[in-house]
Order: sequence, then structure tokens, then C-alpha cells
Amino acid sequence: MKASRVIPNEPKITPELVAEHGLKPDEYQRLLALIGREPSLTELGIFSAMWNEHCSYKSSKVHLKALPTTGRCVIQGPGENAGVIDIGDGLAAVFKMESHNHPSYIEPYQGAATGVGGILRDVFTMGARPIACLNSLSFGDPAHPKTRRLVAGVVAGIGGYGNSFGVPTVGGSVRFHNRYDGNILVNAMAVGLAETDKIFYAAASGVGMPIVYLGSKTGRDGIHGATMASAEFGADAEEKRPTVQVGDPFAEKLLLEACLEIMAKGCVIAIQDMGAAGLTCSAVEMGAKGDLGIALDLDKVPCRETGMSAYEMMLSESQERMLMVLKPDKEAEAEAIFRKWGLDFAVVGETTAGMRFHVRQGGDVMADLPIKELGDEAPVYQRPFVETPKQAALDPRSVAPPMPVADALEKLVGSADLCSKRWVWEQYDHIILGNTVQRPGGDAAVVRVLDGPKALAITTDVTPRYCEADPFEGGKQAVAEAWRNLSAVGAKPLAVTDNLNFGNPEKPEIMGQLVGCIRGIAEACRTLDFPVVSGNVSLYNETFGRAILPTPTIGGVGLIDDFTIGATVAFKAEGSAILLVGATQGWLGQSLYLRDVCGREEGAPPPVDLAVEKRNGDFVRGLIREKLAKTVHDVSDGGLAVALAEMAIASGRIGAVLEMPPAGVPAHAYWFGEDQGRYVVVVPASAADAVLSRAAEAGVSATRIGVTGGEALILPGERPLLIKGLTERFERWFPTYMSGAAG
Repeated sequence: MKASRVIPNEPKITPELVAEHGLKPDEYQRLLALIGREPSLTELGIFSAMWNEHCSYKSSKVHLKALPTTGRCVIQGPGENAGVIDIGDGLAAVFKMESHNHPSYIEPYQGAATGVGGILRDVFTMGARPIACLNSLSFGDPAHPKTRRLVAGVVAGIGGYGNSFGVPTVGGSVRFHNRYDGNILVNAMAVGLAETDKIFYAAASGVGMPIVYLGSKTGRDGIHGATMASAEFGADAEEKRPTVQVGDPFAEKLLLEACLEIMAKGCVIAIQDMGAAGLTCSAVEMGAKGDLGIALDLDKVPCRETGMSAYEMMLSESQERMLMVLKPDKEAEAEAIFRKWGLDFAVVGETTAGMRFHVRQGGDVMADLPIKELGDEAPVYQRPFVETPKQAALDPRSVAPPMPVADALEKLVGSADLCSKRWVWEQYDHIILGNTVQRPGGDAAVVRVLDGPKALAITTDVTPRYCEADPFEGGKQAVAEAWRNLSAVGAKPLAVTDNLNFGNPEKPEIMGQLVGCIRGIAEACRTLDFPVVSGNVSLYNETFGRAILPTPTIGGVGLIDDFTIGATVAFKAEGSAILLVGATQGWLGQSLYLRDVCGREEGAPPPVDLAVEKRNGDFVRGLIREKLAKTVHDVSDGGLAVALAEMAIASGRIGAVLEMPPAGVPAHAYWFGEDQGRYVVVVPASAADAVLSRAAEAGVSATRIGVTGGEALILPGERPLLIKGLTERFERWFPTYMSGAAG
């Protein structure tokens, strides 16, 4: 084995230093065999960045291949900065979701803010102008001493970045569970619009092409951010604060405009944002994808701090930076554009014919590595896994209701998971740009495409307690719920992005959760023709060995041909017929009623029949398209009674009188069971019989369950629940909790 080159002031590579870089002994031996000598410190850092879990997907790659990634509308699937789908008329939707979990726990504001900034760059790197952001947030027990501070910081960070950048945050979800006490989840999603023939990719082409650094200067923030994201938390969590990046949304807005302008001028050959692992990952990916080498001169990289080493510069995750390969004859024009926007522009290298990654600083060669192997030869593991043991289905008759149905409904609508999240989304500018058709609080956000009439519907969904009890069914259900939420606003579901959040994959039971959820997601996406076009895997979400609930978040995107023909949650008129589409058995296993009212977390989650999901969703979308149904709500957490309460609350004034549950289903199970594939659909009374006949002909289970009217929700045999009282309970929990008066 050759010794490493002698580079001034670099420490000796020791087993302890290798371990600090997250490389296991066998992985380091693989590195040595690959380069034939000991690495320099900079080279060790580069391998650490490229071979960590966050960048290499070494534990999940073999299983991700099972996901369907092609389809009738797919232009670009996984492997680029973001997925791209054709939405007609020469336009494409560009979208992706990523996590910023560990940084947001350590430094909530900047962790969440830079998570938003990173996902926005992934979208506009592809040549798309961002039009919407969403998120999915998982926090610990409200009673935990850190939870309130984490909620406040994360929400402020999301709002602070998105509002300042100028893109609406139009939807998302918030949940609480003690399994997130030491490891919250912050998943951020962004959607943009581009012309189908003007999509930009990361693969470099041509030898001797200038490599240009664009955007903000490089600092020491974020060093080892990707490595930190690929490790469990322990007692040293607070010491990792320096690995959290610092964001500047105003600089990112300038970067967006400058990038889109030089793209429009035809200057760009390839482009890659500097996200995880910063300059290292962006340069290596551009070269490797284009089968070219990359030579960088770090003396030309704009820095905001003096004396930065090659190691620090290559691993810095300073925000608002891009790397581009430009057409040589367009270099001056591109520089003028960036200078106009007040941003750094520096030629820092070139593409080369040799397949090497060559980094120089101060006349010294700091790294000289095979570029393809940095990614292609990263370890890929077939980690052992054990399937999660199946739980028995819970007989609803075995669950004794501890209180009347009306009392239980009041308790649920005022609970942490089911209460109004207005306190959260009112901190986000959800109407900037003027294209938000449906605001937060409904089944899916709806954002107009340009001047319309087309619109995109967008949602984020997952039910972690289902995934914990049965990963396969939980994975299916996450996709199915996204499908339902899009269908409920009248959108044709087109494609998904995912964010797979799990614990330590080196534990067979955790790996079993990951494998099971991926299999469930794959089956649902295939059956529903709902391909996965982008995504992210976030593992090692554990603290002191205690893992989060398995949380495979699904971001769904659908298309509405005419946004003026759609449905919302709110009751709109008195005397309308309320129909329930989908069959009800009264499934209480893993339900919120069982957990929050009965104090039990047990049983198998409700099964998902994908053929029924497809049939019911197609039927409901047809009713909306024909303007028969203007009020639709999917039935999910909390069951039918909660869905009806949400519809009455959304109306602000119109209640409903409901009919008796069918014989054989206990009342509490009927109202609070979480059977899948169901929608509440409101139609004119004169059309109800015809709609029910159509449902029967289509093989869709549908029944009349009540009529809208009055100022209360009246369940048979229960005291009336005034809409005013339900609304007060629904709106009270979050602001009361955040004021410190509860929880």
C-alpha cells in the first residue's frame, strides 16, 4: 500500500479519525483498495461525504429498485435533483421532498429554514420556477419539555424562509407522538413549473468546459452536515450545532432569478445545487453522470472566511450556492447576469477527459480520486431484516366505549393530532403569487397553473402508527391516502415523491420496517398508476437507541383540468343529501379513537384494498367533474364522525342530521372506525337516488347517511353538538398549548 502524499499541516489518518468520519473499518479497507494508497485528510472527507447513508443510499438502494418510476406522464424519475411530470400544454410539474430532521432538532429555526431552501434549489435547479411548498412535521409528546420550543422554532423557520423567498406554503401535516421526543421529523416539499423542452439536468458534457461557482460565498457552516444526518443522536447532539447550515432566503431569491435568466439565455450545459456534502457532491455528480473528470482550483472559490482549508471548503454546506457547467462562448454573458443580481460568479475548474476528481489548493494536489467510483463503488448493503410480527384484528365489540359518542367526538376534535393547525399555517404566507385556490386545512392544496384553468393539487400524507403495526399495509395506506386527498378535490393523481424516515437500518427489526413499507408503497403505486418520480431516505432517526415511528411520507401531485370545477370540505347549503362512499366495518385497530379516547395502542391497522381505492376514487372524481358534488371529504384519522365535524366546522354555520348506524356495527366503531377507501360526498337531494344507482352500477359501496341543515351536528341517540362549540374546541388546542397554558 502506497503512503498518502505529504500535504503540509494535515493530520495522520488513524482508525479513530476514520471512525469520526462515519466510515466502518471494512469500508475504509474498500477505500484503500480503490485508490491504492492512504487518503489525504481532504480525500477522507470526500469519501465520508459520498459514502454516508444520506448521499449513497447504501442500506436502501437495493429495495428502492422495487418502486415503479415510469408512467404515461413521467419525464424524469429518480436520480436527478427533482422529478418531472408532463401536465400538458408544453408544461411540466417539477417536485421533490427531502428531510432536514437532525438539523431541525439541534437548531430548529435554521434547520427548518435551510430544509426549505434546499428543496427549493432542487426544483429551480431543473429550470422550474417554484410555485408551492408543503411540509410534514412530526414532534414529540406535547408534554415533553423540548416539544413546544421545537414546534415554535421549526414553524418560524419554515415561515421565515418561505415567506421571504416569496413562495406560498400551501399545505402539510403536523403530528405528535412520544417516539419523536428525541428526533423530530421535518420533511419539506416543493413544486415548480417548467416548459417540457427546457428541463436542465446535472450531467456535464464536453471536455474543457468551464465549471462555474455561483451564489453565496463558502463558509464553515454545515461541515459534516450529511454525515451528521447519517448517524444516531446521543449525548453529543448539542455539540453538533456547528454542522447546521445558516440560510439567507433573500440571497436564494436572487439566485433563483439569476439561474432562470441564464437558463433562458441558453448559457447552461449542466447544473447542480450544492446541497448535502456541498461542493464535493455537486462536482462529483456532474462529472460522473457525464462520464467526465472534474478539475477544481479551490483558490478561486469565493469564501466569506479567511484561511479555509481544502477539507473545509469541500465539505461546507453553506447555503444558496450552485455549480454549473457553462458554454464557453456564454461565459461573459452569464457572469454579467450574476453580477447584475449581486451574486458571486467564479470559474473554479473545468471538465476533463480523464475520469478523475482532481482538487488543488495553493499549488498542492489535495485530492486525486477516481470520479465514477466515488459514487458507483459506494458500499451497497443487503442488510438482514425481520418482518414486523402481525397483530390480530381488533373486534370492535371488544372495545367498551368509555364515554358517549358526542363526548368522544368533542375530545377528538380538540386533541393534538386532530385539532386545527391554524396556528401553524397562518405563520406561512399561503397566498403569495396569487395562485392559491385552496388554502391549508382541506384535503389537498390547489394551486392554479399560470392563469388557469388548469391547477395542481398537492398533498403530504402518512399514518406512522399504521406503519409501526404493519409496515406493508402502512406503506400502502400512505399512498392510498394521498390518492384520496387528491381525488377529494377533483384532481387526477399523477405521481408521488417520498421521504422515507426510519431508525437504524443496522437493526433487523428497523430494516424490516423499511423493507415492508417500500413493498407496500410499490404495490400501491403500481396498482393506482401513481409512480414515484423523486424522493429521499432518512435513516438513523434514533436517540439513545430509541427509534422514531416508521414514517414514509408521501407527497402526491394531481392535475385538475379546470380549477373552477372542484370540491372543498365545507358544507355549502342546507337540505343536501350526505352520502358515504366506501364500506364501513368499524375498524378500531390503531385508530385515534382507540388511542386518545380509550388509551390503547394495539391491533392491526385497517387493510387497504387498492382495487376498491381506485374504483371509489374514480367514481368520486367523476361526480366532481360533472358538478354533482361540490363538497367532498375523505374519511381518515378519527373516522366518519370527525370527518363530518370538520365539514360542519369548515362551513361555519351549517350542521347535519345523521341517520342510525347499520345493524351489526357498534355505534362507536361506526362513527370512529378508520376503514379505508371512504369519502363523505354531499349532493343535491334531488340527485341522491341517481348517484346511488350509479354507484351500484359501478360496483361502488355508497349509502345515504344524513342531510345538511341546522346549527348542530346531530348523531342519533346523542346530544346535539353545536357547530360553535365544536369550532371552539377545534381551534383552541394549538394556541393554548403554544402559549404555555396547556401540555
